Amino acid sequence: MAAKEMYDYLSVVAPDNDVTLSTPEPQDVLTEKGLINQEIHLGDDGSEERVGFSTAAIFYVTLVWSALTAADSGTILDFYFDAAKGNGRIESFKWDHPTDGHTYVVRFDSDLSRPQKSGGRIHAIKSVRFKVLGKIAD
Repeated sequence: MAAKEMYDYLSVVAPDNDVTLSTPEPQDVLTEKGLINQEIHLGDDGSEERVGFSTAAIFYVTLVWSALTAADSGTILDFYFDAAKGNGRIESFKWDHPTDGHTYVVRFDSDLSRPQKSGGRIHAIKSVRFKVLGKIAD
């Protein structure tokens, strides 16, 4: 665990669907992007007008796998398309973070692409992006 993690900045929330997606650790990339809803407007004279719309942390997680089993890629595909799970980008669910040991409430925030290699024996997920809505209390 890191000294500070996104878990430390999120509130406890309940998912729309009480199912948990456990993903393998990505071979390529796991990116946690954090932001706060703010805008900075620059004036002609170089001055700044800073506007904070919220103080809440907003996180997105992007995962990329170059090689997955058919079962693992099928599980991710099922969570995306099953109406009782992710229902595309509509429903939230629990997701076990593969490296920090916490469970988060997420929803898909991107389309899903699943290319196949080696005659369909190896699957990839080019990019999955989750919007992190909150956390499950440990």
